[in-house]
Amino acid sequence: MKKLIGLVLAGVAVLALSGCGGGGSDDYYPPDPNLTTLFLVDEFGDSYGGIPYLCDSMYDWELTKSNGEFTFSPPDNCEFDFDGYFGTDPNDPFVPYNEFIYIVDIADDGKNDIPYECSRFNAGNINYTEYDGIWDGSFEYDADDACVFYL
Repeated sequence: MKKLIGLVLAGVAVLALSGCGGGGSDDYYPPDPNLTTLFLVDEFGDSYGGIPYLCDSMYDWELTKSNGEFTFSPPDNCEFDFDGYFGTDPNDPFVPYNEFIYIVDIADDGKNDIPYECSRFNAGNINYTEYDGIWDGSFEYDADDACVFYL
């Protein structure tokens, strides 16, 4: 009888404790259905990975992925830090060459008419991405600039 009572108590203890621990949450956060992915590429279609960016919907700065990918949730304002890049000013005597950057989608279609402003290039004015004779989605910026795109 003692063995039976001991087994019953052990079974009850196992059942009672099986719901404890883990510390996990049952909260489920579905993915944002508006998430959009675009890419930064050069005039040859090569990616610009490792560029820091921060969008309104993010908590911390991230880097564009090695394929130039960045993701945001429209309508988002996304700031990109182009520190260490030469920009596109052909009249700057300290720039050895222009570093063209384009915003494209997964099909390499350039994205025109995205409003943006930079802290150095044409500061205080809204500019728009456009076709530059090479690709759509081009934008101008100065060396070591930071630009906000209103996506």
